[in-house]
Amino acid sequence: MDDLRYPIGRFRFVGPATRKEREAWLMTLTSLPEALRRAVDGLDEIALDTPYREGGWTVRQVVHHVSDSHLNAYTRFKLALTEDRPTIRPYDQDLWAALADSTLPVVVSLDFLDALHRRWAALLEAMDEADFQSLFLHPETGSEISLELNLAHYAWHGMHHTAHITRLRDRMGW
Repeated sequence: MDDLRYPIGRFRFVGPATRKEREAWLMTLTSLPEALRRAVDGLDEIALDTPYREGGWTVRQVVHHVSDSHLNAYTRFKLALTEDRPTIRPYDQDLWAALADSTLPVVVSLDFLDALHRRWAALLEAMDEADFQSLFLHPETGSEISLELNLAHYAWHGMHHTAHITRLRDRMGW
């Protein structure tokens, strides 16, 4: 089960990061929309509505989740860059994944991710060393999270969910 839940392993961060590491994470984020698009390319409706693991989300829900999650992450970046240690608003990703918009064609979220990641990349490219140390407070954990850590997490997050889909394709022979 762990292999199916965490196909690239659990997220790990050892900071502080180097500029080279941040540049690699930025490249990962920049390439995510295309990687996710390739991962679902050619899948029919039955495949899109197949869970990536027993009890897990469908491929369609995974794609929409990535869009939802990365929108929230982008917003958290903007809040941390414009406010002093803002408290972010958490959301229940399982409830979001069950909403009606998670049944839309995946192209809706793929196109959205293209635009979102272009904006996010422009924001990240303009950030300096101090900006990456900006913090926000996560009220569920009580943790202060740096934008550097958050960048690393969302680079991992995109690869993690893309791997859910590509590993399912491999197992199913699609």
